[in-house]
Amino acid sequence: MRCLAIAGVVVAGLSFGGCITPSIPIPPPDPGLMTFAVTGDGATSSATFTYPADPNYQNSILFLYNRDRGLGIIEATRPDGSVGPTRPLSAAIGEQIVVTFQREDQTISTCIRLRNGQQSATDYCNF
Repeated sequence: MRCLAIAGVVVAGLSFGGCITPSIPIPPPDPGLMTFAVTGDGATSSATFTYPADPNYQNSILFLYNRDRGLGIIEATRPDGSVGPTRPLSAAIGEQIVVTFQREDQTISTCIRLRNGQQSATDYCNF
């Protein structure tokens, strides 16, 4: 009887383990889809961020972090995965901005050198 109980626990454990499916990694934010509106000059400059609807980023939290100034903002995405325009982030053209989307199960980032308007797909941060 004892062997039967152990076998039942093992089978139940294997059955439960078989129901877990691996999550598919979400793609990093595409700089070509990022738009920043930079206003002001120098230390008082700031930028707002927009990103179009993307089902990969539905129900996500957006983090914008300026690596050069050590400042950032946090906002929720819209239900369709779009963002913005966000609150202003303290930033100037040429500074390193980390754009991060965090879902319940994954976090993915892209770091770019800030420019006004659409971002460059080739001008990434220096690490």
